[in-house]
Amino acid sequence: MGAWRQRLWRRLQAWARPRTHESLPVAIDRKRVYVLPTPFGLFFALLLAAMGLGALNYNNNPALLLALLLAGTAMASLITAHLQLSGLRIDALSAEPVAAGEPLLLKLSASARDGRRRRGLSLRHGEAASALSLDDLGEALLPLPTERRGWLDLERIRISTQRPLGLAIAWSWIWPEQALLVYPAPETQGPPLPTQISDTGAARLNPAGDDVHHLRNYRRGDPQRAVAWKPSARRDTLLVREYEQPRSAEVILDWQSLAPLAYEHRIRRLAHWVDQAERENRRYQLRLPGQPALGPGQGPAHRHACLRALALLPHADGAR
Repeated sequence: MGAWRQRLWRRLQAWARPRTHESLPVAIDRKRVYVLPTPFGLFFALLLAAMGLGALNYNNNPALLLALLLAGTAMASLITAHLQLSGLRIDALSAEPVAAGEPLLLKLSASARDGRRRRGLSLRHGEAASALSLDDLGEALLPLPTERRGWLDLERIRISTQRPLGLAIAWSWIWPEQALLVYPAPETQGPPLPTQISDTGAARLNPAGDDVHHLRNYRRGDPQRAVAWKPSARRDTLLVREYEQPRSAEVILDWQSLAPLAYEHRIRRLAHWVDQAERENRRYQLRLPGQPALGPGQGPAHRHACLRALALLPHADGAR
């Protein structure tokens, strides 16, 4: 598309509904649906005009009747294309965060208020496109390109169809106010985890541990498998084994320790270490400037909290 077409398209979008962000769910009514002929539809209209003029010129009633029937079919296709969108409802959208540079899969859920089936619907967000059918679940996955970490503000999403005959295209816009999170891209071929660890002690008591720590008197609710039968028989009282589980070292991921690196490089290095600590099943703590320390912890929730904090740090051009 040429530059002048893009400028014209953007000006037309400024007049289309909605003109601001909107919260979901959103119902698409007839005031939000726009219909125009496709290139094939324009060719078909010219063909019908030629047929009609020829039939009138030669006073050919069958040809004139055929032209009128085809024109009525074309008008019916315009109305049908409009009805394909009118009555739709966009219920929700969501996306799992991904690292910058990877496609973010936007999951969009839709339904039909009137219960009619819709087929042949397409979604478009910028250059990304996907198909949507309201036969079963009414869900579509729209891959969105990501370039920078942080919040990804959605542009207008176009829902369109050219059914049933491809003579006209009907479309509508939705502009969700929801922003999607993009994690920072981790450093490739980064160094191993730092050797700085926190003082966590040697071990902790754990009923599912590996080593027996001591014996104690039985308490109501203790599992039967933990009862030490032989010592209990010797002492004539029920004794229970208390186990211990060695604690693994907790790694400290400190922003200040990466002072020699550039600002964005620090973020990528810390993101790499977060993923590496998760792969190695290590507990870790993330320390960022001006924020309370995150952790120590481990698991999907802790990983998300750390990567979210890294993603929402000010960008290099706005960082002090």
